[in-house]
Amino acid sequence: MFELDLRSRIPIYEQLVERIKEMIITELLKSDEQLPSVRSLAQQLTINPNTIQKAYRELEKQGYVYTVQGRGNFVSPVMEKMQKEKKEELRQQLKKLMAEAFYLGMDPGDMHQMIDEVMEQQGGGEKND
Repeated sequence: MFELDLRSRIPIYEQLVERIKEMIITELLKSDEQLPSVRSLAQQLTINPNTIQKAYRELEKQGYVYTVQGRGNFVSPVMEKMQKEKKEELRQQLKKLMAEAFYLGMDPGDMHQMIDEVMEQQGGGEKND
């Protein structure tokens, strides 16, 4: 379910956060679906349970999951306001990255090709989001 690179310079909890976010974004994990328990995931990945708990706390802080006391962690339903704010934040980040890419000599054709590759990896999606 999760592949982590234990030799990476990226902390394990950050890798775990990114993997879970990716699974939520690609809808491998659906709204209100329960995440594996801290204990079971720690055993499966053979890492410290505190690392799993730290990743889950970070995901909760970012709004991707919520916790039900005594029951576990669940994928948050997509909230309209949060989605709009996140889209605007991403838009601003993309503008900065695109400006830097153009400054470094990347042409619009390269940018379109990269967009097509991402769309293909994500299984299509709508172009007019």
